[in-house]
Amino acid sequence: MRLDKFLWFVRLTKSRALAQEIAAGGHMRIDGRTIGRAHANVAPGNVLSFPLHGRVRVIRIAALPTRRGPAPEARACYQDLSPPPVDGGLAAT
Repeated sequence: MRLDKFLWFVRLTKSRALAQEIAAGGHMRIDGRTIGRAHANVAPGNVLSFPLHGRVRVIRIAALPTRRGPAPEARACYQDLSPPPVDGGLAAT
């Protein structure tokens, strides 16, 4: 399955065009290899890392979706390995 289609199907991006922009930006990695194209193939077991919404997302593909379904169905297709967000020192003491 194409990388941009996967990101859109599992609801990590709001549009396929946005997924293509992320891939073309050169900051996407599949299993540690830098990818600069949206048509790169992904498969179950691949680990993707990319910047999204101000943080680095790391996900492992568990299954390839067949459609852009509801959020619970989409989340079942990947495991989120992302580090917890940093609060930027704003925590109350």
